Amino acid sequence: MTIVSLEALRAELRDLAEPGVRAQQLRVLSPAGDDELLGVRVPVLRRLARAYRNMVLKDVDVLLHSRVHEERFAGLLILAEQVRTARGADRKALVDFYLARTDCVDNWDLVDGSAHVVLGPWLLDGPLDVLDVLNELAASSWLWDRRIAVLATLALIREGRFEPTFHLVHTLCQDQEPLIHKALGWMLREIGRRDEPLMVAFLARHLAELPRITVRYATERLSPGERARFVRAR
Repeated sequence: MTIVSLEALRAELRDLAEPGVRAQQLRVLSPAGDDELLGVRVPVLRRLARAYRNMVLKDVDVLLHSRVHEERFAGLLILAEQVRTARGADRKALVDFYLARTDCVDNWDLVDGSAHVVLGPWLLDGPLDVLDVLNELAASSWLWDRRIAVLATLALIREGRFEPTFHLVHTLCQDQEPLIHKALGWMLREIGRRDEPLMVAFLARHLAELPRITVRYATERLSPGERARFVRAR
């Protein structure tokens, strides 16, 4: 039964591939040399994940270790569907499964599509070691672990919990990777959507420490004049 389910998903992915989408992916994702891109749209992947949400973890693991990009993405989205409905120890087991396989989460779209919906719900459960988990990811030499830490806080931001994001901005503002700078700015912008005065005050206090690209992303929704003031100062 599980073999049929796995192979059926793989067949559907190939049937739903679009050459034009694949061409766009090649431009924006900069895949590794051994990464195979099919060209399946993300909304289609989300629909398939809902249809295959009961897939056993053994088969999800096969998907996550595939060199087909969309198979990894589908596996992550299936995992997110399972996290959404799991509770307690079952949810924690799924999170541990994810954290043990972040080497499979190896491009920005995979991080951005999974961190806040796999790790995020567990963070909202209120484990005692929220910052310990985020700090461990943020200290990793693996770029995508660090981006996972930042993007996972989107789930907290949406519930009005901003301190973990501010903490990671302090922790990672000297990171060497522009993809981290952009992620920090994005999460600050999300805080600003909910409490603009708080975000603006944070920027004003820490402007000298923040990368210019973080400031540019964080201030995208501010008035043109206020945004220009921050960007010029940085």
